[in-house]
Amino acid sequence: MNSAMDDMNLIQHAQRHHLVVREIGEEIDLEIGPGDDDPSFGNTIIVAPMRESSVEEHGESKQMGMVSQLPNDAQDMSKNQPVKRKKKVVKRWREEWADTYKWAYVDVKEGTARIFCSVCREYGRKHRRNPYGNEGSRNMQMSALEEHNNSLLHKEALRLQMASKEKIVADKPVYVKAVMSKTAGSILEATLKRDPHEAEFIQAVQEAIQALERVIAKSSHYVNIMERLLEPERMIVFRVPWLDDRGEIHVNRGFRVQFNQSMGPCRGGIRFHPSMNLSIAKFLGFEQALKNALSPYKLGGAAGGSDFDPKGKSDNEVMRFCQSFMSEMYRYLGPDRDLPSEEIGVGTREMGYLFGQYRRLAGNFQGSFTGPRIFWSGASLRTEATGYGLVFFAQLMLSDMNKELKGLRCVVSGSGKIAMHVLEKLIAYGALPVSVSDSKGYLVDEDGFDYMKIQFLRDIKAQQRSLRDYSKTYARSKYYDEAKPWNERCDLAFACASQNEINQSDAMNLVNSGCRILVEGSNMPCTPEAIQVLRKANILVAPAMAAGAGGVVAGELELNHECSLMHWSPEDFESKLQEAMKQTYQRALKAATDFGYQKENPEALVHGSVISSFLTIAQAMTDQGCV
Repeated sequence: MNSAMDDMNLIQHAQRHHLVVREIGEEIDLEIGPGDDDPSFGNTIIVAPMRESSVEEHGESKQMGMVSQLPNDAQDMSKNQPVKRKKKVVKRWREEWADTYKWAYVDVKEGTARIFCSVCREYGRKHRRNPYGNEGSRNMQMSALEEHNNSLLHKEALRLQMASKEKIVADKPVYVKAVMSKTAGSILEATLKRDPHEAEFIQAVQEAIQALERVIAKSSHYVNIMERLLEPERMIVFRVPWLDDRGEIHVNRGFRVQFNQSMGPCRGGIRFHPSMNLSIAKFLGFEQALKNALSPYKLGGAAGGSDFDPKGKSDNEVMRFCQSFMSEMYRYLGPDRDLPSEEIGVGTREMGYLFGQYRRLAGNFQGSFTGPRIFWSGASLRTEATGYGLVFFAQLMLSDMNKELKGLRCVVSGSGKIAMHVLEKLIAYGALPVSVSDSKGYLVDEDGFDYMKIQFLRDIKAQQRSLRDYSKTYARSKYYDEAKPWNERCDLAFACASQNEINQSDAMNLVNSGCRILVEGSNMPCTPEAIQVLRKANILVAPAMAAGAGGVVAGELELNHECSLMHWSPEDFESKLQEAMKQTYQRALKAATDFGYQKENPEALVHGSVISSFLTIAQAMTDQGCV
């Protein structure tokens, strides 16, 4: 019985995954009957659907795939019957299946159509050892697929897909070469080969390399620099055990990726979220390294966190977790090495616990982490800096278009610190912000938010209530479940939630809603497909690398010796922040112009930000030698 159940699970697993093909209508014979060295298939009958071309056929196919085992009384009779050795299954591979299964594809090798792994681009024994022994015992193509489905690489890919609740986008090298030069494509291919399962990191690398194509083509020296830059200087992964209030022990995983320190000591966020993994830590560290290099203050980049979820935890549970986390991390931190800052799931409470444990273990007060309360840090507007900086950057873009924010309708995603401060500054500039969102849906207020409404939203979030409660107080508002605000009519959009929050259909909604400028408040908020839609529609994008530099500026002002001895007034701090954002904006535009991108080009700011950051880091790495 166990053998038959294993067979059934194997077949059902194989049938759940469809393969990518190069041409519509290509047919391939797959023999998945028993082989000479596989007697367990003797009493198994396999039937699979022939095609999915019509509704009737689709309905019939649900009843066709089955595995049955004969009862004990019938087994004796079946011994005298000839065993059906093989059943041929013919599938018609269709182009629309490409989005559902991207880890294998069909190609012709030496005149024979075979199933290839799209990561290593090998098949059968060349991919991994054939688990069925003799090639003749089972069709080699199906063996390659089944073996790949059981491989650690594939299981890790599925795990990442479940964690992010997004389809994995790990484009094949064939696709990369179609949109990139040969040199740029080779860099990405090397990254795909080394880290094939790190979907978020690969996406960030692909976007950066596309922006740097003209730079890389200018000098082969930059190819070597980019290859070195894409490998972090240090990756720390560790266990974080902690006790809950009932005395039970839990274990989470901690991460810290110190990506590049050629520009100076590392600065970067700590994120506590269930989806946190090494791929996200690397992607955030890479983005932070480029963002810090673009800011007026030259710093290294780092990122980290844990898959711990602080939601629903008591203060004591959060404190015990933070202390356990810092008991390992403190060895790698310091004012001249690496100082963390707030990110998703890490606020004033968490940063206070982390700093307290760090100070206790380090034995002295070596500066402060960026983000805690005013009375033990210098800047008086630290928490507002990132959100305010986004609005300042949008105003700079509008000024070049002889426009202003006053009277413009704006949609905002997210409802955390950054989103709330964006709402505040938009109101101060006379704009009309109309939306916020959370993981369950979004809230729209047709009358727009004001300062009193923002305070009410903060109270709702502090009490861990749903944004839906807002609509019970304000009749002109409405909460939409399982939806995003991108189909609301707007002039500007501020994406302040999380990575990949805007997919292709969301981008189309933005275009149809009249949006002209998208300001990225979160790191990498758009999928590659969404980026293509926005570019074709000539929507200007303010990249997070440049627009989000406000937090970097404020964090460095906090740690500056002159600032630490005094408190900045809000007016003085905003003046400093505006000047820093202006420098960042001008630096990005200049780099874009130097490499042939016009100011009106929707890619100008995106490519210019990456180019300026990369050239700054490349010069430092060149001066310091092979380290």
